[in-house]
Amino acid sequence: MLAVRYDLERVKAAVTKDALRTRPPGMYRFRELTPLADGESPVTLGEGGTPLLALPRLAAHLGLRHLWGKDEGQNPTGSFKARGLGMAITKARTLGARGFIIPSAGNAGGAAAVYAAACGLPCAVIVPRGTPPAAVAEAAIAGATVFTIEGSIATAGKIVGAVAPQIGWFDLSTLKEPYRLEGKKTMGLELAEQLGWTLPDLLLYPTGGGTGLVGIPKGFDELRQMGWVSGRPRFVAVQAEGCAPVVKAFQAGAETTTPWDDPTTHAAGLRVPSPFAGRQMLRVLRESGGDAVAVSERAIVESQHLLARLEGVWTSPEGAALVAALAIMKDRGQVAADARVVIMLTGAGIKYTPPELPTPIDLSGGEEDIRAHVRHALGA
Repeated sequence: MLAVRYDLERVKAAVTKDALRTRPPGMYRFRELTPLADGESPVTLGEGGTPLLALPRLAAHLGLRHLWGKDEGQNPTGSFKARGLGMAITKARTLGARGFIIPSAGNAGGAAAVYAAACGLPCAVIVPRGTPPAAVAEAAIAGATVFTIEGSIATAGKIVGAVAPQIGWFDLSTLKEPYRLEGKKTMGLELAEQLGWTLPDLLLYPTGGGTGLVGIPKGFDELRQMGWVSGRPRFVAVQAEGCAPVVKAFQAGAETTTPWDDPTTHAAGLRVPSPFAGRQMLRVLRESGGDAVAVSERAIVESQHLLARLEGVWTSPEGAALVAALAIMKDRGQVAADARVVIMLTGAGIKYTPPELPTPIDLSGGEEDIRAHVRHALGA
């Protein structure tokens, strides 16, 4: 796996924490810790700068005192994929790419399409059948050619790997180039600044391809080497029970993951049976004293409703899986009540068709009947 390395002493001399405060929001405010060359303009739609939301009511429900959610659903494409694909397409354009092709479980394809459109280059997206319709629509409306296939994102990845060199387009697959990682890394840079240049005790991350689970620690390590932060959080990978190759490998003490047969979950971003960065993710978990937790489909749905009901945040099922995992860990005694906990809410719930919704109450009849019906339904 290729990785970008920086002259951190030079970065430290070039920028200060105080100087950062005067810069506009967005992930390129950390320009010195990105691979942009001097004078290189990013392909940007305003990604990054997402809020770190205090979640006091959910914290109280779980028996915690300090809980935050970084809401990546407020990115331009409704998910954290905007960061990685914006950075990757920026660098690929600079390097002379003529077009892009990407396998996707949903949000990555949509993000690739809109950033390709923003720089005037063609894009093709290959997704498994059953990919959330909003993600397919996002890619299609941005002008990408969208293909659907039987199988998983791994199946799509094999097709992309074969076709990309034949047509001369840039392969944007996860960790096949180093720049998506650098975009995802900026979540960690922002988080450290938002916490007053401290790091959380525990960070939960929904784990599919795992670019963020590798990128965020990389960002923390760079800040640590610059003397801007100290300490190290425990990282927790969260997956669905129907597709949990990282959890299985972690619990077995394996050095890397093995392909998961018949991956099944409605959380499309977690439906990655053979993550490319399996070895790197397991190293992050073990070196940080972290953990890996699998949660049920029922728990994901219930946690999505719980977060919305308690905090007004409609997150993606991948983000909701973190709430379910945190509840499991708290019940097991693995999280102290006073621990500083961050959950990475990687996408907006509005991009997914919820598997279950309450049935709206139909109002009919005369005006007085309708008023009486409303009062009765509200218990008034």
